[in-house]
Amino acid sequence: MLLGSIVNALGILGGCAVGLLLGKLIPERLSDAVTKSVALCVLYIGISGTLADVNTLVMIVSMVLGTLLGELLRLDDRLNALGAFVERKFAGHGVKGRISEGFVTASLLFCVGAMAIVGALESGLSGDHATLYAKTILDTVSSAVYASTMGFGVALAAIPVLLYQGAITLCASLLSPVLTQNVIAEMKAVGSLLIVALSLNMLGLTKIKVMNCVPAVFFPIFLARFL
Repeated sequence: MLLGSIVNALGILGGCAVGLLLGKLIPERLSDAVTKSVALCVLYIGISGTLADVNTLVMIVSMVLGTLLGELLRLDDRLNALGAFVERKFAGHGVKGRISEGFVTASLLFCVGAMAIVGALESGLSGDHATLYAKTILDTVSSAVYASTMGFGVALAAIPVLLYQGAITLCASLLSPVLTQNVIAEMKAVGSLLIVALSLNMLGLTKIKVMNCVPAVFFPIFLARFL
C-alpha cells in the first residue's frame, strides 16, 4: 500500500545525490538564478491548480480555520526548529549548505501539492500508485535542482514526504465514504494555494508561514457538505 510513497522518497534521495554533485560545479550567482527560475515555475503550478472549478467559499473558510489551527499548534515554528536541530547535528560533520532552509522548503514543496494529496489517496483507496510515480519523476528533478543550490537539507525532506503521504494513504480507506470527487477537488485547490504562498517566499517577496496553513488542506473534508 505504501509502495508509491516509498518510491517517491527514494526518488528524492536519488535526485539530491545528483544535485549535490552538480552543486560543486555551479557558481553561487548561477545557483541563485536557477533557484529563482524554479520558484517561478512553482508559482505557475500553484496558480494553475487554484483555477479549478471549486467552491471558493470552501477554500476561504478552510484557509481561515486551517491557518488558525496551525498558528495555535505553531507548526511553522516546530518545523523550523526541527530544521535548525538537524543543521546543528550535521554542522560538525563537514556538511555544507543551507540545511535548515533546504529541509523546510523542500518538505513543504513536496508535501502540500495536489499530486501528494491525490496520489496518496489513490494509493490507499485503490492501490493505484500511478500518480505518485509521476510525482516521483517531478520530485527527482526538483530535488536535484534544489540540492545543487540549498545542499544536503533537501535530501532530508524524503522523511516527511514518506510520513505525510504514508499517513494519508493509510487513512484513505477510513475516509473513503466522505472523499467525493468534489471534496478531493477542493483539497487540491487549497494545496495549490499553499504552493503559491511557498513560491512567493522562495522569490523573497513574502515571509508567509506556510506550514501553519497546511491543516487547511484537510478542512474541505468537513466543510464541502455544508457550504
